[in-house]
Amino acid sequence: MPKGKHKGGRRHFTNFEALEEQKKKEEKERQWRREQGETDSEDEEGEGEEKKSSGSEESSSEEESGSEGEAKELKAKGVSNLIETQNPNRVVAKPKKVATLSVAASGGSKAQLSRREREEIEKQRATAHYRKMHAEGKTEEARADLARLALIRQQREEAAKKKEEERKAKEDAAAAKKEQLAKVLNKKKS
Repeated sequence: MPKGKHKGGRRHFTNFEALEEQKKKEEKERQWRREQGETDSEDEEGEGEEKKSSGSEESSSEEESGSEGEAKELKAKGVSNLIETQNPNRVVAKPKKVATLSVAASGGSKAQLSRREREEIEKQRATAHYRKMHAEGKTEEARADLARLALIRQQREEAAKKKEEERKAKEDAAAAKKEQLAKVLNKKKS
């Protein structure tokens, strides 16, 4: 196990006096630069922030002034200011114009439908149209159904006629048999 990586390892403390000396030295350098006119106020703020971030937390809390504190709040933390990312899932609140809001409220409900909802509505319209055409007999399937239905009706009519003829034939046969039986019985009685 390497030295200094465990809990009881060496601790480094910053010397408060050394920090004060460094702060005074930086202030003298800034004054000299202002007198020489080498840097502008923006560079000074940037340098101050960089040096504060490299210093300890104690010195940064003491050195923070009003103007530098505001600039520090505007600056992004970490590497987010260095890398621009585009997250498609991130919803950015865009300011809405009154004109677009009134149009959306009056008749913009169609524009707000999702893709699935639009597809579902189109599917319902298509099925309704198909049923209408099918009922009118304009589709191939409807024509085939009507032809099949006509054939079945014809077969049923023929079967009904045949059945009726058979029934009449049976009745005639039964009547002839009764007559014959009646003749035979009448001859026996006489």
